[in-house]
Amino acid sequence: MPWSIAEIADAVEKGLKQQAQNDDVEQAVYGFDHHDELGLHPIVQDAIKQAGFGIIPEQRYPDDWHKRKKTHGQRCDIVLTPTPEIAQLREPDLKGTLFDSTGLIDAEEAYWLEIKSVAQFEIDGPFRRYTSELLSPVAKDVKKIWKDSRIFHGGLLLILFTENKEVGDHDINVWHTRCLDRGYPIGLPAVRNFPITNRIGNGHCHIGLFGVRGG
Repeated sequence: MPWSIAEIADAVEKGLKQQAQNDDVEQAVYGFDHHDELGLHPIVQDAIKQAGFGIIPEQRYPDDWHKRKKTHGQRCDIVLTPTPEIAQLREPDLKGTLFDSTGLIDAEEAYWLEIKSVAQFEIDGPFRRYTSELLSPVAKDVKKIWKDSRIFHGGLLLILFTENKEVGDHDINVWHTRCLDRGYPIGLPAVRNFPITNRIGNGHCHIGLFGVRGG
Protein backbone atom coordinates (compact mmCIF):
# COMPACT_ATOMS: atom_id res chain seq x y z
CA MET A 1 0.00 0.00 0.00
CA PRO A 2 1.15 3.60 -0.51
CA TRP A 3 2.20 5.31 2.72
CA SER A 4 2.00 9.08 3.19
CA ILE A 5 4.56 10.64 5.52
CA ALA A 6 2.43 13.80 5.54
CA GLU A 7 -0.53 11.84 6.91
CA ILE A 8 1.60 10.22 9.62
CA ALA A 9 3.17 13.59 10.55
CA ASP A 10 -0.31 15.16 10.77
CA ALA A 11 -1.41 12.39 13.14
CA VAL A 12 1.60 12.87 15.41
CA GLU A 13 1.18 16.64 15.42
CA LYS A 14 -2.48 16.33 16.40
CA GLY A 15 -1.65 13.94 19.24
CA LEU A 16 1.20 16.02 20.63
CA LYS A 17 -0.86 19.20 20.42
CA GLN A 18 -3.58 17.49 22.41
CA GLN A 19 -1.03 16.41 24.99
CA ALA A 20 0.25 19.98 25.25
CA GLN A 21 -3.32 21.20 25.82
CA ASN A 22 -3.87 18.52 28.46
CA ASP A 23 -0.73 19.65 30.26
CA ASP A 24 -2.01 23.23 30.29
CA VAL A 25 -5.48 22.27 31.53
CA GLU A 26 -3.95 20.17 34.31
CA GLN A 27 -1.50 22.98 35.10
CA ALA A 28 1.26 20.38 35.05
CA VAL A 29 4.51 21.37 36.69
CA TYR A 30 6.38 19.83 33.76
CA GLY A 31 5.04 19.46 30.23
CA PHE A 32 5.40 16.47 27.96
CA ASP A 33 8.71 17.89 26.72
CA HIS A 34 10.38 16.70 29.94
CA HIS A 35 9.85 13.05 28.99
CA ASP A 36 12.74 11.02 27.70
CA GLU A 37 12.41 9.22 24.39
CA LEU A 38 10.70 6.14 25.80
CA GLY A 39 8.32 8.32 27.75
CA LEU A 40 7.09 9.87 24.50
CA HIS A 41 6.46 6.52 22.79
CA PRO A 42 2.99 5.94 24.32
CA ILE A 43 1.90 9.46 23.33
CA VAL A 44 3.07 8.98 19.74
CA GLN A 45 1.56 5.50 19.52
CA ASP A 46 -1.81 6.74 20.77
CA ALA A 47 -1.72 9.63 18.29
CA ILE A 48 -1.12 7.26 15.38
CA LYS A 49 -3.85 4.90 16.60
CA GLN A 50 -6.31 7.78 16.78
CA ALA A 51 -5.65 8.41 13.08
CA GLY A 52 -6.84 4.89 12.26
CA PHE A 53 -3.55 3.05 11.87
CA GLY A 54 -2.54 -0.16 13.58
CA ILE A 55 0.51 -0.19 15.85
CA ILE A 56 2.97 -2.99 16.58
CA PRO A 57 5.62 -1.74 19.02
CA GLU A 58 9.19 -2.93 19.51
CA GLN A 59 9.60 -5.34 16.60
CA ARG A 60 12.79 -7.07 15.52
CA TYR A 61 14.12 -6.03 12.16
CA PRO A 62 13.32 -8.72 9.55
CA ASP A 63 16.96 -9.43 8.74
CA ASP A 64 17.34 -10.59 12.36
CA TRP A 65 14.40 -13.00 12.28
CA HIS A 66 16.74 -15.90 11.55
CA LYS A 67 18.29 -15.58 15.00
CA ARG A 68 17.01 -18.33 17.26
CA LYS A 69 16.46 -16.26 20.38
CA LYS A 70 13.81 -13.60 19.93
CA THR A 71 15.65 -11.38 22.38
CA HIS A 72 18.55 -11.15 19.93
CA GLY A 73 18.69 -8.61 17.13
CA GLN A 74 17.96 -4.93 16.62
CA ARG A 75 14.44 -3.66 17.18
CA CYS A 76 12.38 -0.94 15.57
CA ASP A 77 10.38 1.41 17.80
CA ILE A 78 7.03 1.13 15.99
CA VAL A 79 5.67 -0.75 13.00
CA LEU A 80 2.56 0.79 11.42
CA THR A 81 -0.19 -1.21 9.71
CA PRO A 82 -3.09 0.12 7.59
CA THR A 83 -5.78 -0.72 10.19
CA PRO A 84 -5.97 -1.65 13.90
CA GLU A 85 -7.27 -5.09 12.90
CA ILE A 86 -3.82 -5.93 11.54
CA ALA A 87 -1.78 -6.27 14.71
CA GLN A 88 0.97 -8.75 13.93
CA LEU A 89 3.75 -9.24 11.41
CA ARG A 90 3.61 -12.29 9.17
CA GLU A 91 6.68 -14.45 9.42
CA PRO A 92 7.82 -15.78 6.03
CA ASP A 93 7.19 -19.42 6.95
CA LEU A 94 3.50 -18.74 7.61
CA LYS A 95 2.63 -17.22 4.25
CA GLY A 96 0.22 -19.40 2.32
CA THR A 97 -0.10 -21.99 5.10
CA LEU A 98 -3.08 -22.96 7.27
CA PHE A 99 -1.70 -20.65 9.97
CA ASP A 100 -1.83 -17.58 7.73
CA SER A 101 -4.35 -14.91 8.67
CA THR A 102 -5.88 -11.67 7.42
CA GLY A 103 -4.76 -10.16 10.73
CA LEU A 104 -1.12 -10.40 9.65
CA ILE A 105 0.98 -8.14 7.45
CA ASP A 106 4.20 -8.76 5.54
CA ALA A 107 7.26 -6.81 6.63
CA GLU A 108 7.49 -5.40 3.10
CA GLU A 109 4.02 -3.84 3.33
CA ALA A 110 4.25 -2.33 6.83
CA TYR A 111 5.76 1.05 7.72
CA TRP A 112 8.81 0.85 10.00
CA LEU A 113 9.18 3.93 12.15
CA GLU A 114 12.07 4.90 14.39
CA ILE A 115 11.46 7.68 16.91
CA LYS A 116 14.08 10.06 18.22
CA SER A 117 13.54 12.98 20.58
CA VAL A 118 16.01 15.66 21.60
CA ALA A 119 15.26 18.60 23.91
CA GLN A 120 17.31 21.77 24.10
CA PHE A 121 16.40 22.13 27.78
CA GLU A 122 15.89 19.56 30.53
CA ILE A 123 14.48 19.96 34.03
CA ASP A 124 17.97 20.76 35.34
CA GLY A 125 18.74 23.32 32.63
CA PRO A 126 20.30 23.33 29.16
CA PHE A 127 21.00 19.87 27.75
CA ARG A 128 24.77 19.92 27.28
CA ARG A 129 24.81 17.07 24.76
CA TYR A 130 22.00 18.51 22.62
CA THR A 131 24.08 18.92 19.47
CA SER A 132 25.96 15.63 19.70
CA GLU A 133 22.79 13.71 20.56
CA LEU A 134 21.05 15.21 17.55
CA LEU A 135 23.79 14.49 15.04
CA SER A 136 25.03 11.03 16.08
CA PRO A 137 22.53 8.52 17.51
CA VAL A 138 19.65 9.87 15.42
CA ALA A 139 21.45 9.21 12.17
CA LYS A 140 22.25 5.64 13.20
CA ASP A 141 18.57 4.74 13.06
CA VAL A 142 18.47 5.82 9.42
CA LYS A 143 21.09 3.19 8.70
CA LYS A 144 19.15 0.49 10.56
CA ILE A 145 16.09 1.00 8.36
CA TRP A 146 18.02 1.34 5.12
CA LYS A 147 20.21 -1.73 5.43
CA ASP A 148 17.36 -4.17 6.11
CA SER A 149 16.62 -5.99 2.87
CA ARG A 150 12.95 -6.65 3.64
CA ILE A 151 11.88 -3.13 4.56
CA PHE A 152 10.28 -1.26 1.67
CA HIS A 153 8.61 1.52 3.68
CA GLY A 154 10.19 3.27 6.63
CA GLY A 155 11.08 6.57 8.18
CA LEU A 156 12.61 8.44 11.07
CA LEU A 157 10.41 10.59 13.27
CA LEU A 158 12.46 13.36 14.86
CA ILE A 159 10.82 15.31 17.68
CA LEU A 160 12.66 18.44 18.78
CA PHE A 161 11.90 20.67 21.74
CA THR A 162 13.61 24.02 21.42
CA GLU A 163 13.58 27.51 22.91
CA ASN A 164 11.72 28.94 19.91
CA LYS A 165 10.61 28.22 16.35
CA GLU A 166 13.72 29.74 14.80
CA VAL A 167 16.05 27.35 16.63
CA GLY A 168 13.95 24.34 15.66
CA ASP A 169 13.75 25.37 11.99
CA HIS A 170 17.51 25.87 11.88
CA ASP A 171 18.39 22.62 13.64
CA ILE A 172 16.12 20.40 11.53
CA ASN A 173 17.54 21.93 8.35
CA VAL A 174 21.12 21.47 9.58
CA TRP A 175 20.42 17.87 10.57
CA HIS A 176 18.92 17.12 7.16
CA THR A 177 21.86 18.72 5.36
CA ARG A 178 24.42 16.83 7.48
CA CYS A 179 22.70 13.53 6.72
CA LEU A 180 22.73 14.25 2.99
CA ASP A 181 26.39 15.30 3.15
CA ARG A 182 27.20 11.96 4.79
CA GLY A 183 25.33 10.07 2.09
CA TYR A 184 22.41 8.95 4.25
CA PRO A 185 19.43 7.97 2.08
CA ILE A 186 16.70 10.25 3.41
CA GLY A 187 14.12 12.28 1.55
CA LEU A 188 12.57 15.68 2.14
CA PRO A 189 10.76 15.66 5.48
CA ALA A 190 7.19 16.34 6.40
CA VAL A 191 7.69 19.03 9.07
CA ARG A 192 5.12 20.23 11.57
CA ASN A 193 5.63 22.63 14.49
CA PHE A 194 3.68 24.41 17.18
CA PRO A 195 4.34 26.46 20.34
CA ILE A 196 4.19 24.87 23.78
CA THR A 197 4.03 26.44 27.23
CA ASN A 198 7.58 27.16 28.32
CA ARG A 199 8.13 25.47 31.67
CA ILE A 200 11.80 24.43 31.58
CA GLY A 201 13.14 26.43 28.63
CA ASN A 202 11.47 24.75 25.67
CA GLY A 203 8.84 26.92 24.00
CA HIS A 204 8.37 25.09 20.72
CA CYS A 205 7.90 21.56 19.39
CA HIS A 206 9.06 20.47 15.94
CA ILE A 207 8.10 17.20 14.28
CA GLY A 208 10.08 16.04 11.26
CA LEU A 209 9.27 12.76 9.51
CA PHE A 210 12.05 11.78 7.13
CA GLY A 211 11.30 9.01 4.66
CA VAL A 212 14.08 6.44 4.43
CA ARG A 213 12.37 3.86 2.25
CA GLY A 214 9.17 4.36 0.32
CA GLY A 215 8.57 7.78 1.83
